[in-house]
Amino acid sequence: MLTDPIVALATPPGRSALAVIRLSGRGACEVAARVIPSFRTEPVREARLAGFRDDEGRLIDRGLYLVFRGPGSETGEDVVEFHCHGGLIVPARLLAAIEAAGARPARPGEFTRRAVLNGKLDLLQAEGLGDLIDAEAPAQARAAISQFEGGLSRRIATLRAGMVDLLALLAYEVDFPDEDDGPVPRERLEAKRAEVAQDVARLLDSAPLAERVRAGALVVLAGAPNAGKSSLFNALLGRDRALVTELPGTTRDAIEAHADFLGWPVRLVDTAGLGEAQDRIDALGQAMSRRYLEAADLVLVCQGGAVARRLGGSARPPDLPASRVLLVRTKADLGDGPGEGLPVSAVTGEGLGQLRQAVAERLFQDGAALADLEPALTRERHRVALAGASRGLSEAAPHLVPGGDAVLAAHHVQEAVRALDALMGAVDVEEVLDRVFASFCVGK
Repeated sequence: MLTDPIVALATPPGRSALAVIRLSGRGACEVAARVIPSFRTEPVREARLAGFRDDEGRLIDRGLYLVFRGPGSETGEDVVEFHCHGGLIVPARLLAAIEAAGARPARPGEFTRRAVLNGKLDLLQAEGLGDLIDAEAPAQARAAISQFEGGLSRRIATLRAGMVDLLALLAYEVDFPDEDDGPVPRERLEAKRAEVAQDVARLLDSAPLAERVRAGALVVLAGAPNAGKSSLFNALLGRDRALVTELPGTTRDAIEAHADFLGWPVRLVDTAGLGEAQDRIDALGQAMSRRYLEAADLVLVCQGGAVARRLGGSARPPDLPASRVLLVRTKADLGDGPGEGLPVSAVTGEGLGQLRQAVAERLFQDGAALADLEPALTRERHRVALAGASRGLSEAAPHLVPGGDAVLAAHHVQEAVRALDALMGAVDVEEVLDRVFASFCVGK
């Protein structure tokens, strides 16, 4: 594991009142002392004013520095933070001076990587931190802070502990069959397996909604040319993002933007109008529109004015299930009268709030658990690991019937534990033995 000193700007570059530069690694204090002539390591976690100088002794800036000694720092290593004035020149010169003093530029995510390797965070918490930084909607921030604070880690650890308990029972069955009251009843083994498997399945059920919250639900605007899709797209975003004209076929490509619908994250996509292609470019645009329709969590089928009257009946595309379609009449301000779909107007703003609410309810109606910060699987990596654990537990079941092979059952349960190792680290033989001797009197 690399422990050499690394340095990076911890705040966005550009015009600002302050910039923060972080230095971490073995020898970080020695590097800092070459930049700060008055550098002191004690007392730690105390801001001190000092001059920052380059390798030729020229003053770069005056600012604050703080020292955090490992292993009590964020990375588990010695860390020095430099607080200098913002802008482009001062932070760049200070970074160059620290690199000249013996540090190297940090690679992307290397500070957090070192925190994981030094046991300050686990992988799930590190991913939660990244999601928190990237959050664009309140629901995303709530889910991310819950994961960063260890909510999902504790839930995975509980599942893992249940599996290790089952391994302990199986180890007792294999190694000490004649101790105390004889073999462990198979009913007890199967009951424990089923209990853990049910908990794994319950957590797996949280994956679709949690992944949708993390990535944002894909909401696609579709319909015939000149149906008001781009105008609605701009109105829902609150800014002009797509070109709008009275000419049909203005939108030739898919335009995607992030939006916040009542606190829930949405990836809103404006697509080319569907109908008879006018030229090769139009055909390519419609092909892309259909690909978005296939991937969408929800399709807003837009119809307005003469287009709605000409379509008649349901405008839902025949290859899309009703659960993934919401009909929208986009030109309510033209006074077309009652019809199928939710009436909205990009001109007057009529119905936009109701549309946002309808979309949020359709896509996140089961979001109460996430709103209450219920730990859930937010990434495909999590889902794959839990699916592997579920598979291992299922494969152990046939060997837990009377006459079954406890060794094979233990093998499959161990596979289930290994499936969680990618999330929470490894279980070893000593841990299993600790459970055995804590639960049974086998040392007499």
